Amino acid sequence: MQITCAQCQSKFNLADEKIPEGKVSTLRCPKCQNAITVDTTEPAPPAAPEVPEDYDAADKPFDFVEEEEKTVLLCEPDAIIREQIILVLDMLEYHITVCDSAREALKKMRYHIYDLVVLNEDFDTPDPDSNGILIYLERLNMAIRRNIFVLLLSTRFRTMDHMMSFNKSVNVIINPQDISDFERILKRGLSEHALDYRVFRETLRKLGRI
Repeated sequence: MQITCAQCQSKFNLADEKIPEGKVSTLRCPKCQNAITVDTTEPAPPAAPEVPEDYDAADKPFDFVEEEEKTVLLCEPDAIIREQIILVLDMLEYHITVCDSAREALKKMRYHIYDLVVLNEDFDTPDPDSNGILIYLERLNMAIRRNIFVLLLSTRFRTMDHMMSFNKSVNVIINPQDISDFERILKRGLSEHALDYRVFRETLRKLGRI
């Protein structure tokens, strides 16, 4: 199926098996980040294939999800900790993308804005202060970054250290020693983030900026 972004008019060819039949799905345009709705409840008219030069269909960069479904990018090298996190995320009904390398994670973030990123600061790097994924997130446009909740797993800092969270430009820190409290800490962090963002949007609305 050929997908066209209504905002920037970019066109992409996606494999039919990646598109749920008889449902309404959404994805983000990799060019302008506009939300694109794909409606397969009715047959789509045929379209001539046209693929941008920088798009590789073999990468399958788009994860099709139901409307309002939450997405998470998980970057944790420890298999035991990863499984504990996945159990919680499954229960919270997240659509989970697990990465094995920073290169893979960066490629996926290029094509999709995740609601949640769970990242071990030692993931695929010998130096946690030079973590490529953290650097990428820090450099994102703030309009995009504020919509991503970043949870950092770190053995160097204590759980919910707000000063270090600010210093590392993440929303919350969890020390792996407290991984058994992952669900409670995540829910609390998300709740505080939603409240802060609601206040932020209300302020912008009062100033006439949105």
